[in-house]
Amino acid sequence: MKIICNRSYRLFGAVLFCIFCLGSIPAYAQIKSTVDSLSYETQRAKVNNLLEQRKQKFGEFDQSVLKKSGVFGIFKTKRDMQQSIDILKSVVINDNHIFLETQKLLSLKDFEKEHFQKLASEYDTQSSAYMRTITKLQTENDKLRTQINNLDEGEHQSDIWLYLCFLLIIGLASYVFYLRKQQPKN
Repeated sequence: MKIICNRSYRLFGAVLFCIFCLGSIPAYAQIKSTVDSLSYETQRAKVNNLLEQRKQKFGEFDQSVLKKSGVFGIFKTKRDMQQSIDILKSVVINDNHIFLETQKLLSLKDFEKEHFQKLASEYDTQSSAYMRTITKLQTENDKLRTQINNLDEGEHQSDIWLYLCFLLIIGLASYVFYLRKQQPKN
C-alpha cells in the first residue's frame, strides 16, 4: 500500500512539473518577442528618419533649381547648377541608404516571421509531448487505482473466508458441546 502511495506522489509531482514547464514557456517567448520587436522598431525608426531627411533634401533641391543668381536674377550660374547637382547627389546617396536600411528592415521582418513560425512549431511539439506525458501519467494513475481496488477486494474476500471459517469453527464447537451435553453421564 505504501508503494502505491509513493507512486501516486511521484505522479502528482510529475504533473505539477509539467504544469510549471508549460506555464514558463510563454514568459520566455514574450521576452524574446519584445527584444525582436525593439530591434524591428529601431530599424523602422531609422528608415523613417532617412525618409524624412530625403524629403528635406528634396525640398532643398527644389529651391536650388528655382534659384537664379546670375545676371539680374534671370540666369543660373555654374555655381547654382553645381549646388543643385550636389544636393541631388546627396539625395541619391540618401536613397541608397534608404534602400539598404529597408532591406535590413525586411530581413528583420522575415526573420521575425520565421522565428515565430519556428516557435509555434516548437510549442506545438512541446505541448504534444506534454499531452502524451500527461496521458501516460493518467493511464499509470488509472492502473494504480485499479491495483488498489483489486488489493482491497482481495483483502475483503480474505476477510469473508476468515469469517466463514470462524463461523464454521463456532458451529462445530457448538455442535460438539451439544453432543456432549446429550450424552448420558457415566
